[in-house]
Amino acid sequence: MTQPLVAILDDEPEIRKMLSDALNDAGFRTVSYARATEFEAGLKRQSPDVCLVDLGLPDRDGLVLVHRLALESGAAIIIISGRSQVQDRVMGLELGADDYIIKPFDPAEIVARVRVRLRKTKPAAERGGQIARFNGWTALFDSYMLLSETGEEIPFSNAEGQVLRLFLESPRRLISRAQMQETLGGAAGESFDRAMDVRISRLRTKLGEDPKNPSLIKTIYGAGYIFLGDVVWE
Repeated sequence: MTQPLVAILDDEPEIRKMLSDALNDAGFRTVSYARATEFEAGLKRQSPDVCLVDLGLPDRDGLVLVHRLALESGAAIIIISGRSQVQDRVMGLELGADDYIIKPFDPAEIVARVRVRLRKTKPAAERGGQIARFNGWTALFDSYMLLSETGEEIPFSNAEGQVLRLFLESPRRLISRAQMQETLGGAAGESFDRAMDVRISRLRTKLGEDPKNPSLIKTIYGAGYIFLGDVVWE
């Protein structure tokens, strides 16, 4: 089973090592970056499930980066910052972060917060299996992998998996934005809506959908989405 991937962005090497050690010991995979430019390049190679982002970056405004991540990435975002003012925390959350942790911190708290963000899918996983088959595709939720009819392996992130599981557990039923927000968590608003749009767009791409006329994940404008596949859980 492939463990969730946590990306760490902090310009202090001691903090990167402390976080990596704590998360690795807890069973997570980690990748660390000291600069926003390196971090953004890394996102093009792999999709983390959780991003730990320091706001005090030497080469980029951390809040701008968080907002961009919320709009373009499917990952959960946890800000780690020495900025303790209420307005900083409010701004970070309003721009799309899922959580905000003030320095200094105990590494055990970070591990716990990461687990909380990933736990959003756990109740659904316990109700059903880890394998779903639909319209020639096989979704392997224990290894974050889609298998096509030809055997091609296409990885998906934990965040994308949350949305996919939600669709597969409720096929041919309208799922509203409010239902998605309630089930998946996160602050309601434009940032959440845009994050969902990005995740659904990426899922459509991975499933080979025509973006102008998707056959599986249908948008019902003003209402939500409907998944039109036939699903069998194992």
